[in-house]
Formats: sequence, C-alpha cells, structure tokens
Amino acid sequence: MVFHGRSTWGFWCRVRFGGLYLKMANTHWESIQAGLMKEDEEDKMVDILQERRHSSDLGHAFRTFNPRLYKGAPPCSAADLNRTVLDSQDVRRVVQEVAMETGSSLEAVTEEAAGILKEMSQNLHLGFIRLMGFMLSKVLKRLYSSIYVNMEALHMVKLALLLRSYTDFLVISYIMFTYDIPLPVIASGLALAGMNFVGEMLRRSGAFYIRRDIASNRLYCAVLSEYVKSLIRTGFAPVEFYIEGYRSRSLKSLTPKLGMMHMVLDPFLKGEVHDITFVPISISYDRLLEESLLARELLGIPKPKESTLSLLRVSWVLTEDYGCMHVKFGRPMSATQLCHGRTMKPEVKEEQEQDREETAKDREVPEYQVWVNWLAHVMVRIQERGSFTSPWSLMACLLLQEPASVLTDSGLAWHGLAERTLWLKRLALEFGARLHWPGHVSDWEVMSSAVALHHPSVRLQEQQIFLVLEEAAAASQQPISAEDEVNKMAAPMLMMASYRNQTLHLFVRPALLAAALKLAGRSCRDEIFASFCFLQDVFRSEFIFIPGKALEDFEEACSLLQQCGALHAADQQEVTALEDGVEVLSFLRGLLQPFIDSYLVMMSFLCEQDANEITEKDFLLAVRCLASKLILSGDLHTYETLSSDMQKNVLSSLRGLAAVTKLKACEQKKYSVDKEAVRRIADTLYCFSPPMTRAGKIRPQILQTDPDARL
Repeated sequence: MVFHGRSTWGFWCRVRFGGLYLKMANTHWESIQAGLMKEDEEDKMVDILQERRHSSDLGHAFRTFNPRLYKGAPPCSAADLNRTVLDSQDVRRVVQEVAMETGSSLEAVTEEAAGILKEMSQNLHLGFIRLMGFMLSKVLKRLYSSIYVNMEALHMVKLALLLRSYTDFLVISYIMFTYDIPLPVIASGLALAGMNFVGEMLRRSGAFYIRRDIASNRLYCAVLSEYVKSLIRTGFAPVEFYIEGYRSRSLKSLTPKLGMMHMVLDPFLKGEVHDITFVPISISYDRLLEESLLARELLGIPKPKESTLSLLRVSWVLTEDYGCMHVKFGRPMSATQLCHGRTMKPEVKEEQEQDREETAKDREVPEYQVWVNWLAHVMVRIQERGSFTSPWSLMACLLLQEPASVLTDSGLAWHGLAERTLWLKRLALEFGARLHWPGHVSDWEVMSSAVALHHPSVRLQEQQIFLVLEEAAAASQQPISAEDEVNKMAAPMLMMASYRNQTLHLFVRPALLAAALKLAGRSCRDEIFASFCFLQDVFRSEFIFIPGKALEDFEEACSLLQQCGALHAADQQEVTALEDGVEVLSFLRGLLQPFIDSYLVMMSFLCEQDANEITEKDFLLAVRCLASKLILSGDLHTYETLSSDMQKNVLSSLRGLAAVTKLKACEQKKYSVDKEAVRRIADTLYCFSPPMTRAGKIRPQILQTDPDARL
C-alpha cells in the first residue's frame, strides 16, 4: 500500500495469489489516470468523524472486528513469520559470510540476527488495536473538524506512503479498523520504538521498526529484506510504507526511495507470488500538526528526540483547530499489468558481485531497476493528482510573491489578496485541481476562515494581512541582532512556503514552460523545448518528473497554457505567449523565482570558493550564513535559500548534471566541484533572473566574510 500525504502520501501493497484487479493503460499518462477514481466516485467524500461524534467511542473500539482474510493466504502468526525469516536461505548465507569476514562464531552472528529481528518485527494484537482505536477517536475529534474519505474507493481496497506527518499512518489504520478492512503492517522509524508504552503500542498495532543508514550493515539489510519479502510471500498483512523514505519537511513530494519498492516487488519479479496490487492514497491537511517543528528543522534546528514525555508536553495541540483532512484512496493497480508484458528478473547474487567490480560508467542499469524507478515516480504523480488543495495553499502562493517587508510593516491589502485568490482559484480549477472550497458559505468567509486557521503564520488586522513573527527566545534587554531578525522572519516564511508547496504539482509544468519561453527568447518550439528540458534537469530534485517523459510534460504544459489563453501553439514549429496571458505567465514565473534565486546563490558560492572539494556539513553552514547576509544586504529576497532541504537538493541536482561528484571512502559526505560546469549552468539560469534580482551575483566582500557562529 502506498500513501502520499499533504502532509502525507502512501502506498498500500497487497499480495494477490490469483487474478488481476484491472487492466492498465500503456502510456505513463494513462497509467496516472488509471490510478485515479472516476469523477463521480471522487465526489462521494464522507466525513467519518460525523458518526463518531454521535455514538460511543468505547462501543466503536470494542465492536466485533471481522476483516476479510486474503484469498489463498495461509494463516501465519508473528512468531511463525520471524522463524521463517531466520530460517531463510538468504539470511543463513549472509550469517555465514559475516561470520567468516569478522571471525565471529556462527552462533554469535545468528544471535545478532535474531536480535535485529526482535528489535524490528511487529506484533499485531487485537487488544492493542482496540485501545488505539479508542484513543484515536478521542484525539481526532479534538484535532479535526472533519476527516473526509472517498468511500467508493475504500470498499475496493484489499490493500506504500509519502510521509508529511506522524498522523498519516495512524489515520490509515484507524480507517481500516473502522470499516473492517485488514490492518496493515507499517514500516516506521526506529526512533518511535524508544517511546515508553507508545512504542510498544504502535508495534502491537502493526508497526515494524527500521534503522536509518543501514547500507553498510549487510546483516541488517539481509534481515530487513527477508522480513519484508516474507510479509509479501505469506500474505501476512497489507504492507504500508513511505515511498519517500522519510517525512517531507517542506511538504513537497520528494524523489522516491527505491529500497522498499525493490523488497516488495522482489517476490513478484521472481514469480513467488502471482501479483501485487498497489493502492495509492493521498492525504491532504488544511493545517499540519508539526508545521512549526518542520520549519525549524529546515533552518538547521535539530528535531527533538521522540519520547513519551515530549509527547505529553505538546498536549496543548489538542486545544488547537487543524481544520479538515482528506483521505483519497486511488484505484488498485496491478503490478502485472503495469509491467506491460515485460520479462524482468532481479539480479542474482553473482551478478551483483560482478557489478561491484565494474565502474559506474560501464555498468548498464538493468531493465527491472528502470521499471521500478518508473513505477515509483508514477505512484507519486498519482498521489499528487489525488490530493486536495486548500484555500490557504492558494493564498500562500500569492503572499510569497510579495516583498517580506510589506507583510511585516504596512501589511498587504486584504481585499486585493482575496480578489487575486479567487482569480487563482479559477486558474487552479482549469489546471485540474481538486479544491477543498466549501460551497455552503461565501468565498470571503472561506478565505477569512483560512487566515484564522493559520494564525501562527499570519493575522488579519484592519483589513490588512500581516506576517506573525516569532517572539524572542529569551527575555533579554540586549538589542536583537540583524541575524536574529533574519531567523525570526525565516520560520513563518518557510511555514508559508510549505503550504504553497502543496500546490506546486498543479503549476510546475506550466511554470517551467513560462520560464522556458523567457530563456529561449524566441518562439521556436524546439528551442523552447530544449530550455524546458534544461529546467527540468536542474530542478529534478525539487519536483517530481517521470523519467524519460519530458516531451509529455511539455505537451501537457502547452495544453494547459493554451486552455487558459496564455499561449498560442498553432503548429509544431512556433509557440507564442499571448498578451492576454501576461498575468498567468507572470504568476507562474513568480512561483519559480525563489528556487532559481536560491540555486543561483548556491552555485555562485561553489564557483567562488577557493577549494574544489567541500563537505555537505560545511556547505550547509556556509550557504546558510551567506544567505542571511544577502537577505540583510537586500541582494536576496527569498528566505527559502535558508532551507536545508533546498540546499541538499542543489547538491543532488548538480550531481545529476555531473557538475558535482560525491567522493567515496569519506566519513562525511564530501563532494568534488567542477566549477566550470557549475558556472555554465548558473550562466544559463541568469538569463531568467531579472537584473534587480540576480541573487547569484554575489559581491566578493560578502563571500569573504567569516560565518557567524550562531548560524
């Protein structure tokens, strides 16, 4: 099962021992469309909390729970599953190899493997599931006014997930329990296991815990891989995992991690199960529980350690209003049909060992790896298209295109913002958005309610919108430094950017085309397409693009801009911007401006630094310090350059463009920089950045200033 949220998204994968669920189309776009329910089914969104508000929570928790068993799935307990893993051929082989390499006894390594499995494995127990159901009924009714679910699709679920919030997997399990659907086992971070009582309760509710940074631990990888594969082979339970690998702190869709996808699909590709069904699930939030925490993490402030005590300390969140949640189940998708008749087999052990001896340049990526990567990206796109856009997300798109000084000093006129939001609402609907826009109240009431809901970020005062700044951490009589002022502004601006990011999948392709029109400087279709592809390559780590489908993305962008009257493309030779589309094109380019300016700043830094090598840690610190100085000097107008996610995405993007190379055999992540290649990329991006906002042109004296230790 796969989920994706707007604070969350995901997949749910289920083993199918016979038969197929549906026939899939042959193109990537038709595959995306096939993963979505029909329009009449999408409209049937039911508030599952409504019944809970008028009946007994205790009765709900202790009612008869009678989910349907998997067809052909043999009965298997958690203990039987663990024995199957330890007795498997692959685990025993790795145990023997590790024993020989380390000089340890076979018994000691076997005991270590058993310890890993004990730490990892779930232990589903109905009593704890009922307790969890009772507690969640109480909590969810306090946090959310409504939780909408498309019931038609839910009834099709037989049962992986993009993570935005810790609420995601709890809500999915709650829905499954409420409607007598088999509860999933959930891939979770090991940090949750250390929470007293809560960690064990989650384990007995289906969570299995995975460590991070396990690539160098062969024994752990072998046990984890076999555990997941055994879940699939035995049909023990639906498997819920986060396809992005970790929470998206910026609320943007992240490039999918393929480790769990490979583990889940391995039994299918080896013919050990007949089919696997994916159910993409999109979870959209009006307001995220962890919004402030995520913004602080992006600014480099360490995340507090998960503990039961820290959970109790934030019980004040139960007094806050977090609006509505939408959970949209997509159409079940058959792995067999998605293969399109291809014959694909995972590499065997001998091939893997041989590949390690080859250079990356000589190694050809196996077809099945290309297919898994394609499938993961398709799932994320389906989840994006299944998400709901809130009024506040549209307003955030507009607010972030205003100077920050306006939002803090004079304020932005409420009437003007409301009118622009209604214009953007119409544009979003033309682009295919699913809007959560209540129809039983006036548009003005909907927008003012959205502002009130997000009171930690903005406030409406005397018909003006103001940014809410964080209070100083200490009641010191000393004057606040300029750097502290930057940090005070950065947190609410990044919070606002995270909600804008929820809508970027709607606008990013037309926005890239709008930017490409300016980069090309001509109306020649081929030149505009080349610029479009260049921008896709540069921002491939920021946005989700299905590999090898740049032409389809370009044609989709052309179609959308023609539909709204911003573009004319009468033939295959010319693409021309229309005067009536100036407002649309200006807005779309404004959406990309923070990303372009931030990338230019970081590329200029890499080109101007003395050394040709830099660690990731040093890069993040130096760029954060540099961005603060540029903001203070007025040379940079976006606070998103301070985001650690964007900083890492720049390195990832430059690696993909062969401008930066990750060095091996280093304790820290270290990179070698090809300054000429970076400079060529930056010079092309400069063509887009207007003269007054060419943030990448950094004055030498700013680059030479020593970093502020507080940053």
